Parts: sequence; structure tokens; C-alpha cells
Amino acid sequence: MDAKLEGQVALITGAARGIGREVAARLARDGAAVVCADCLDPEETAAWIRSELGCQASSVTCDVTDHEGARSVVEGIQQSHGRVDILVNNAGITRDQLLVRMKPEDWNAVLQVNLTGAYNVTQAVARLMMKQRSGRVVNIASVVGLMGNAGQCNYSASKAGLVGMTKSLARELGSRNVTVNAVAPGYIQTAMTDVLDERQREALVSNLAIRRLGTPEDIAGAVAFLVGPDASYVTGTVLNVSGGLYM
Repeated sequence: MDAKLEGQVALITGAARGIGREVAARLARDGAAVVCADCLDPEETAAWIRSELGCQASSVTCDVTDHEGARSVVEGIQQSHGRVDILVNNAGITRDQLLVRMKPEDWNAVLQVNLTGAYNVTQAVARLMMKQRSGRVVNIASVVGLMGNAGQCNYSASKAGLVGMTKSLARELGSRNVTVNAVAPGYIQTAMTDVLDERQREALVSNLAIRRLGTPEDIAGAVAFLVGPDASYVTGTVLNVSGGLYM
């Protein structure tokens, strides 16, 4: 275990599976006490980190779309851990459809989770970090928010919004020694891509400079860099981790 994050407390939303689960594991390996947050079952991830990795992990059920609920969760972490040093806004959903066929509830649901959810949690955490005069925030955006994608107007808008939020918040919090950055994944090997057949998978990979799908570990490594000591002078940036899908 690398102890470069020893003594720090990291909150990861959407940590029950996929990218969030791997980010939690990576930061725990790097020495952070991780708090796994999700509206599903984050305790399974926390228990796995404790038992299989021998690292510090706890869990909290959190609906990021609930403003007061998110604030209460952060206050609970402050009471139990004393501080929050790292926030990774990873919670996100998709409701894909062409815009002319998209239902208002599908537009609203994606914006509420992906963008408003990040606002809700970050607002509460930012207040703590400002008082601490230190902190790292990483938003999990997407290359779709940079390049667009047919059938994902709601998802693209939410992730583009995260990019704008990242840059603005970096300017607001920089004087308090708080950095704010984003990671923009491309096609990542998760449950959503596992359902693709071989032809669909080959079509995806053919658009990449690095001819493979990314892994959750690839994204976790990027997050680990941005929250670690080597990125102390990096803020307001979007780290593109897409294998060359978007350049």
C-alpha cells in the first residue's frame, strides 16, 4: 500500500460499482480513509475494501439529488472523521434517446443526478475545505461532454455542465488551497459495455488510437494523480482518459 494519502478522508459518490468502486479501492490503497456513498448498497464495496485490501473504508447511503440529504451526509462524515480532504463526484446515470423522442422525465433525471447531484454534494464539502484551507475535488465528466454523441443530449449536457462547474469552482476555491479538476472517460469496460456484442465492441474500438476499451482502473489512476501530492499545482483542468477517442 502506498501511503501518499495517509491521514486523508475521501468521499466517493456512486461507489457501489464500476468506476466509483475502483476509485474507492485505489484511494484506499493509497492510504486514504474512504467513505463509499451510493443510493444502492455502498457497504458491499466498503466491506470488500476492508476484507480483501485490508484498508480503511466505511459507507453511507446517499441520494445525491436530495440537497438537504447530501448536506446531512457530509455533516455526518465531518462528525465521524473530523474532515473531508477529497471529494470524487462519480454518481451518474444515463437515459439515452434521440432528443425528439426524449421524455422530459428522462432529461430531468439525468441532469438531476449527474449535475445537480454534484452541486449538492460539492457545496457541502466545499464549505469544509474552505475552513480547512485544503482539499481536492474531482468530477467524473465524460468525453461526450466535450465532443457530443447522438442519442445522449441529456447526458452530454450534464457532463458539459460538470466541465463548466469544474473550471468556475477552481477559480473560486484556488485561494483556499483547494483544487478542482475533472476526468473525462471515454469507452470504459463496465456493466454498460458488457452487454455489447463482438461487432458492436469492434466498432467502438475502431475509433480509438489505443485499440482497447478503457478500464475502471485507468480512470482510478487518473483520479489518484489529481488528488495526490504531484498534482498540487493542477486545477481547473479536464484530464481526457479516452484512448484517443477525442483529441
